[in-house]
Amino acid sequence: MTALQADTVPSPCINICRMDAATGWCEGCQRTLQEISTWSGMSGADKRAIWQALAARRESWLRLRTDLHVDAAHQDAPNPAKGDSA
Repeated sequence: MTALQADTVPSPCINICRMDAATGWCEGCQRTLQEISTWSGMSGADKRAIWQALAARRESWLRLRTDLHVDAAHQDAPNPAKGDSA
């Protein structure tokens, strides 16, 4: 194995490329635009650091999506305090 192969770090891209306005992360891989655009020129150490951050970002992003979904569902639900009926 060459030094280059030993330092090869795969891209986390899963081809779901949409930027989330709330977080600034790609919805597919949770990287920022800067991380995406500079990935090919990054060192292996920098790429591994991003990979380590992605698990926490993904959890945070999923929690945010779930919270927004729950909030939206509650907005559509009848509110007896406002005189809404079921």
